[in-house]
Amino acid sequence: MTYPIIHVPDHAGEMLEALGTKSKFWYSADGKRVLYKEGRPESSEHWAEKVGCEICRLLGIPHAEYELATWKGRKGVVSETFVPDGGRLVFGNELLAKIVRGYQYAQRYRARQHRITRVMSVVRSRGLGYPMGFVPPTEFRSAGDVFVGYLMLDALVANQDRHHENWALIIDKNQQVTLSPTFDHASSLGRNERDESRLRRLNTRDSGDSMEHYASRAESAFYTLGGVKPLKTLEAFKEAARISPPAARYWISWLDKVSVQEFEAIVKRIPESEISDAARRFAVRLLEINRARLLAW
Repeated sequence: MTYPIIHVPDHAGEMLEALGTKSKFWYSADGKRVLYKEGRPESSEHWAEKVGCEICRLLGIPHAEYELATWKGRKGVVSETFVPDGGRLVFGNELLAKIVRGYQYAQRYRARQHRITRVMSVVRSRGLGYPMGFVPPTEFRSAGDVFVGYLMLDALVANQDRHHENWALIIDKNQQVTLSPTFDHASSLGRNERDESRLRRLNTRDSGDSMEHYASRAESAFYTLGGVKPLKTLEAFKEAARISPPAARYWISWLDKVSVQEFEAIVKRIPESEISDAARRFAVRLLEINRARLLAW
């Protein structure tokens, strides 16, 4: 059975979402506040978001729920708000600006002050609660251990968009603070690649143009002290793993239990109208390679 495609009413838009560069708006459906987010034209962002969501479910990672959607003939996803009534999100740039003097608050990309050590210090703060509904295993000591799982996810799906507005804390109406579930994984699984490029990489004997080489190039949005280039997604996970080894081992053990065939089953459920055969094969192969790279750690 394929995943459903939600048809958003033409008149649904209530207010433009301030963050991001794509068309977004909130609307009400069955009394719930829902975000519609449009994928960029000719990209695979909408189905990449859905695949990322389903992989999170498979791995037990707290996540925003996404469904494929259309609005006025445009392809995207919908996501019910995960912020409770009376609560609010506080994004990473706002949090880091409070502890890092002169932090590049407004610079979403290539923010060299956005470092794993700093982010982990925030998400490991005493008193910060786990994402709502998440039951921590006995080896976890802080919400930061959950964030390690978010970074493993990034390395697995080649998510290159974990910038400082793509992680957050939630403050509820009683001023209780928890780590947000992971969200916004559209920049994953080679979402901007064209089918001719996908097929070339899948079939080439040139190691410099191979799928393995492609997987190794995925960049995170994190830097090290003095670094001029962002860490690769696998390097970012390893940095967090050094800070919290038990959490890293926990998440890797989850990944070890999940087979490539289970990933393939998720990708197969994307309707044919939304994804090409080349894109399916490319996504599954990329997941297979990145799973092996993570397990090798």
